[in-house]
Amino acid sequence: MKARKSARIVVLASGTGTLFEAILDSGVGADVVGLITDQSNARAISIAKGREIAVYKVLLSDFDSRESWESELLERVEKLGPDLIVAAGFMRILSPAFVEHFPGQIVNSHPSLLPQYPGAHAVRDAIEANATVTGCTVHFIDHGVDTGEIIAQAQVEVQPGESEAELHERIKAVERALLPQSVEQLLSESFGKGFW
Repeated sequence: MKARKSARIVVLASGTGTLFEAILDSGVGADVVGLITDQSNARAISIAKGREIAVYKVLLSDFDSRESWESELLERVEKLGPDLIVAAGFMRILSPAFVEHFPGQIVNSHPSLLPQYPGAHAVRDAIEANATVTGCTVHFIDHGVDTGEIIAQAQVEVQPGESEAELHERIKAVERALLPQSVEQLLSESFGKGFW
């Protein structure tokens, strides 16, 4: 099998960095050129520093408006020259201007089988709906909230009586496999067709 040329991946993350870590440990890990976070002490930062990956903090609290924060975020990402941007637990909605600047280049992992349960409370919403099956979805980011084209999905059965935290942990375990696989497949297909 012919090896693809190296890509440039920028990861956006807000929290513990388990998805970020899964990407780094995967076949595309060497392609990650930077981590951008909106938090000052996210665990993802220490993961990046431990792997000698550049870290850029773009904190909303450092800006006088959401618009100026978004402008800085866009500029910071653009300077890294990404082929693909991966939102891996990034808890901010990206502006239409940001999405349009990187058309078809931004992917996200979401803890439900979209279009079911979009938004920030997907796991809780699945439990409240008495769902018997949920899962995770890797999708492109568009102008809506979790409405972009679906790339891949994986199912997770909801166990009777389990808590939101327990279900979310089991979904995260599946996400940590599905997201890197999806990113690797996207890059292989795109480079093969000469998109980048």
